[in-house]
Amino acid sequence: MSGFTSLGSTLVLIAGLAAAQGVSAGPAPSAAPAAAAARCEALQSLALDDTTIVSAAYVAQQPTGNAFHGQQDRLPPFCRVVARVQSDPDSDIGVEIWLPAQGWTGVFHGNGNGGFAGVLAGGYAGMAEGLRRGFAAATTDTGTAPATPLDGDALIGHPRKWRDWGRLSTHIMTVTGKAITREFYGREETQSYYTGCSTGGQQGLIEALYYPADYDGILVGAPVIDRIWGHAAVLWDYAAAHETPGSRLSDAKLKLLNRAAIATCWAQGHGLAGDPFISDPLSCEFDPAVLECTGAVSDQCLTPAEVATARAFYSGPTTDDGEPLYYGWLPGSEAPGQYGWSFLQSSESGEPPFSSLFKWVFSPEWDWQGFDFKRDMPEVTAGLNEAVNDATRGSLKAFQARGGKLIIYHGLSDSLVAPGQSVAFYERQAEKLGGMGTAQDTARLFLAPGMMHCGGGSGPDSFNSSLGIPPKPPVDSTKYDLFSALIDWASGGIAPNHVISTKFDSADPAGISLQRPLCPYPQKAIYRGSGSPRSASNFFCSPLQSDH
Repeated sequence: MSGFTSLGSTLVLIAGLAAAQGVSAGPAPSAAPAAAAARCEALQSLALDDTTIVSAAYVAQQPTGNAFHGQQDRLPPFCRVVARVQSDPDSDIGVEIWLPAQGWTGVFHGNGNGGFAGVLAGGYAGMAEGLRRGFAAATTDTGTAPATPLDGDALIGHPRKWRDWGRLSTHIMTVTGKAITREFYGREETQSYYTGCSTGGQQGLIEALYYPADYDGILVGAPVIDRIWGHAAVLWDYAAAHETPGSRLSDAKLKLLNRAAIATCWAQGHGLAGDPFISDPLSCEFDPAVLECTGAVSDQCLTPAEVATARAFYSGPTTDDGEPLYYGWLPGSEAPGQYGWSFLQSSESGEPPFSSLFKWVFSPEWDWQGFDFKRDMPEVTAGLNEAVNDATRGSLKAFQARGGKLIIYHGLSDSLVAPGQSVAFYERQAEKLGGMGTAQDTARLFLAPGMMHCGGGSGPDSFNSSLGIPPKPPVDSTKYDLFSALIDWASGGIAPNHVISTKFDSADPAGISLQRPLCPYPQKAIYRGSGSPRSASNFFCSPLQSDH
């Protein structure tokens, strides 16, 4: 899945870096910057096993600045290194690292990518935030070039590249990045953190499960835990929306469905009246059949074919008897223009999005219309299980034993990566770690009502600066920013018992529409019954139940 987020403004800041392997270094540096520039250029001759240093350039001047909530932001000068690691004839993993020219804090910061990757720019937003904090920040193209985030067809016939993407590339980025960092500064890193969302979230979980010594703290959002069934869910939705010529849901029908879902969940006590989102969609029961037309067809009702499509999207893949095989989208996620409900119903190519996974197994000529879930999914699983499905297995015990800290967050209106899988992953790992209470000492899960995939949506979605969207200052960053909270926790501080999420006013980027606390699962934010529901101070987190 691609790391689609509301990061366009951040990418403007670094667009010049994404455009080419080399960048203009700006005016010639002098004095202390000159020494940093010389050290940077010297990295071109660094010898590492299986590694080629493609470029090492001092960046004294950045592309056009960018505004965050009315504040102009510029990146400090840094040394930009691009390397390629080729440890196998069919393996070619790109790594990029940004090294602060001055004021390095001793922290190494790894960043995730999105979709099938193939490019380095997917990690730039997180790297920019790391650089602002004085961290040495790295990313990888996951070894899949010439694939692109939305198109993985180039990986057909290259099983080693699948494995680099699904299991190996983030660890290689980390080892290589740390070696370059040590060479540049002449000393070891003191702390290491990882951040990423979507595919980047999966990369972080692979690190925690299989390379627990790589990072002290890991922050991941909307992780693609079961890659195979995640892509199968996209195929399931696409097939449902194309079952008949009248199966697709128009934007008007999606708005109708969204309003009905929110109203139904309010009535069941899973949200506050007036909120444009559902607080607890996991507990809500909603059947789109309540909207089925009883008279003339209009935008105020759903046809039987449209009801069937909506039910398929909510249920996710099932057996012929209706038994769930994976997870569906939650009530409240139906807003038009969003990933699952609009994007997954249509495709410019005339085939399901992210279909490369199936072409790897069956052939480039694979026809989605002939796919049978009962017959064909076992073959897909057998063909790809070892390469891309690792986050469904393994344990956090080794990560727990070395004192690592993991934070997962997931938007409950995400309709690209199903939120249910993050809940299932957390509950499964909690059981392995000794119960929910014990697990909270190592890992915490925050569910964000109304938030879409990695960000956006009708609910408050600003609580994580590692996406390149800093919270509006002045604030206590450990309360308003999960990245800061992770750093504090992994450095010996207290575990975050909540984080305040903000929805900024679309008409006034410096203004606040509402704030809510996000509580560590299985706790929930409870309204106190008085005071403005737009203020986080009028909510509290429900008590954590005992494991006994």
